Amino acid sequence: MSDASLKTLEAKIDELIAFAAHLQQENEGLRERESNLLKERSHLIEKNQVVRQRVEAIVKRLKSMQDT
Repeated sequence: MSDASLKTLEAKIDELIAFAAHLQQENEGLRERESNLLKERSHLIEKNQVVRQRVEAIVKRLKSMQDT
């Protein structure tokens, strides 16, 4: 291999290394975002359950008021 070919190959390898590092950072960011979204989803599910229970209790009270 000539010196120019080796330098070209070395430059391409350096580009691949930089690209792999960029992808790794992006992947870590996406994993963190996914984790945050899953936590938020869980929190919203909990809030939804609390609200559902309150609404059901209100409906029961209203029904009992109608029955009397």
